[in-house]
Amino acid sequence: MTIARPSLSGPRPHRLFDMAARGTRLPTEILAGCTTFFTMAYIIVVNPSILGLAGLPVPSVAMATCLSAGLACILMGLIADVPLALAPGMGLNAYFSFTVVQQMHVPWQVGLGCVFLSGLAFLVLTAAGIRQMIVAAIPHYLLAAVAAGIGLFIAFVGMKNAGLIVASPATIVALGNLREGGALLAVIGLVLITVLSLLRVRAAILIGIIATTLIGWLTGLATAPATAPSPAGLGATFLALDIPGALHIGSKGAGIVGLGLVEIVFVFLFVDLFDNIGTLVAVTKRAGLMEADGTIPALNRMLYADALATLAGALLGTSTVTSYVESTAGVESGGRTGIAAIVTGLLFLLALPLARYAQLVPLSATAPALILVGALMMAPLTEIAWEKAEEAVPAFLTLAMIPLTFSIANGLAFGITAHALVKIIKREVAARDWLLFVLALLFVIRFAYISAA
Repeated sequence: MTIARPSLSGPRPHRLFDMAARGTRLPTEILAGCTTFFTMAYIIVVNPSILGLAGLPVPSVAMATCLSAGLACILMGLIADVPLALAPGMGLNAYFSFTVVQQMHVPWQVGLGCVFLSGLAFLVLTAAGIRQMIVAAIPHYLLAAVAAGIGLFIAFVGMKNAGLIVASPATIVALGNLREGGALLAVIGLVLITVLSLLRVRAAILIGIIATTLIGWLTGLATAPATAPSPAGLGATFLALDIPGALHIGSKGAGIVGLGLVEIVFVFLFVDLFDNIGTLVAVTKRAGLMEADGTIPALNRMLYADALATLAGALLGTSTVTSYVESTAGVESGGRTGIAAIVTGLLFLLALPLARYAQLVPLSATAPALILVGALMMAPLTEIAWEKAEEAVPAFLTLAMIPLTFSIANGLAFGITAHALVKIIKREVAARDWLLFVLALLFVIRFAYISAA
């Protein structure tokens, strides 16, 4: 994932799917769309396994994953005309499951309501042009630390799910029993997926998950299903979001927006916004769709499509839908227009009949995917000037607190507050930093609220 701060520009008239102008052809676009799909299709299995731990029905989430990803990709292709694919985001699904539902004890229906509200806020901020102010308020190095911290969070979840690490009263965490079935199977899967990745196999993660599942069944390291999987349906998650309930989180009176709501919606919004900015820059730059001055002509349209995708995902029954850096695989295959994204979306829709089989995949088979994706998200750490204390301290606090507290919100809070303190100590406070200090003040109030609770 590349974190960058582009110059933001609005939409401008363009000819839809102008393949000649972008130096591509229809067969190339179709190939690119297929490549992107197989590179990111692992989400069909991984997303339900994570959200299933929060109590959501796995078959329904698998179907919601396919539908939301399919609709989002098609929407992105039609609105923005870029080869950018979307699906429920890694990291945010773990935050939804482990922090919002399991730690904060928020019903998953209310959590989906928060996802919907964050998408609505994203849409409003995009329309009002306020997102430029938010992007400018957060320093570049802190965005890199957030991305890497989420990667550690995802990897930690994978290791925990597989039993590679276990709770320990003496050391808090410890190495699990590697001879135990789940842990051993996860190690086998991690080796397999890593080898496939080194061999440049496009669908390395998906193939690795399927192969690891079969190995588990054949060797007895995982329990093979005794009966056929139940049919998948959206009935349990479709329109199950509880928006009125979300508006009461953390409040002591009806109709009062509480601190819990603000925190959850802020995290979903913040991470989605900056994750998208980084991914959009990486993909458009690789595809040659960025202007010489660093502007992205279709940026507004991309952000509108992403916000609408998040709203649709919440309605269908899944966590935040966001853009995927795996889209660069399709770009490397020649994708230059929205046709590639539309092809990827159609393949997600064609995968709907396979959604019912997601419930058959053991956690030990999806854990290696989480670990590998987490490892790949460490790349932005090179963008931090670790030799400078003013960057190293806030970045490290962000990086460490996300996985160690199982909360993206805590990492953001420590990092932004520390950065604000650095500015005060160095006497580098400027008028343009007002939003940064507002955020820091809100986080200080949040810490006081938690301590008093």
